[in-house]
Amino acid sequence: MRIRTTSTQRTYRYVRLAIVGATVFLAVGVGIQLAGGGGLPSVSAAYYTPAGPVFVGALSAIALALLALSGRSVEQGVLDVAAVLALVIAYVPTSILCAGGARCVPSSVRATVANNAAAVASVVVLGLAVALVLARVQGTLGRGVAITAAVIVAIVGGGIVWAFAAPDAFLALAHELAAIAFFVLIAVVAGLAAWRPHPGRIARSRLRAAYATVAAAIAVTLVALVVGAVAGAQERGIPVVLVGEAVALALFAAFWIVQTVELWDEVDPGGSGIETRVTR
Repeated sequence: MRIRTTSTQRTYRYVRLAIVGATVFLAVGVGIQLAGGGGLPSVSAAYYTPAGPVFVGALSAIALALLALSGRSVEQGVLDVAAVLALVIAYVPTSILCAGGARCVPSSVRATVANNAAAVASVVVLGLAVALVLARVQGTLGRGVAITAAVIVAIVGGGIVWAFAAPDAFLALAHELAAIAFFVLIAVVAGLAAWRPHPGRIARSRLRAAYATVAAAIAVTLVALVVGAVAGAQERGIPVVLVGEAVALALFAAFWIVQTVELWDEVDPGGSGIETRVTR
C-alpha cells in the first residue's frame, strides 16, 4: 500500500532526519578519532584533529537544517538563534592548552578563524536581510520575527565588537559560551514542546514526557559540566567536558528523533506545532 504524501511533508521529514544524521556523522568522526588513540579533552577539540572537517561540516549542516525548518512559532525563533550559535561553535574553535600551560587558540589557526568568522558573520547578516524582505513580502513580518532578528543582530554585532576590542578573550570564551547557549536553547525548545503540544492534536502523554525528560536532562548535564569544569575535574583526569558534550549531543539527537516521529504525518509540518500570538 502506497501512502500519499506531499513534497512539503517529505522535505520537512528529510530535514529533521538530516539533523539526526549530521549528529551521528559528528559522533562517528569523533568516535574514530578516539578509537585511534587520539585522546580528546572535549568533542569540540576535534576541530584540531583529523576529525576537524567532520566537526565543522556536521555543525554547518545542523545550522542550515535548523534554518530550513520555517514556521511561525516561538520554537522556530529559538531554533533560528540556535542555528547562528551552531555556526559560532563550528567556526570559532574551543581553546586548548598551549605552551606554558595556558589555554589559547593557537596562532597557527587564528588566520583561519578570522577568515571563517568574517565569512559566517557576513552570510548571517545577508541571510537575515533576505529573510526580513521575504517576511515582509509574504506578510509574515510580525513581532516574533522582529524579536528573533534583533537577537541575531545582537549576537553578530556583539561578537564583532568583542572580537576587535578583546580578541584574546573572544577566542578564549566565545566557543564555550555559544555551546552552552546552544544547548540551553534546545532545552527550551524541548520544554516548550512538552508544555504546549500542537493545537488540535490530542495530547500524547508519552511524547510530552519524552520532551520534558530531554529538557531536564540537558539542563542537568549542562549544570554538571559547568560544575565539574569549575571544580577542576578535567585537570584531575576526569573527562567531564568530553562526557558532558557527548551526552548533550545524544540528547539533542533524541529530541529530533522524537519530534520527527511526532510530526511525521503533519499536513503542515513547517512549524513546530507551537503557534502563538507573538509571531502574528
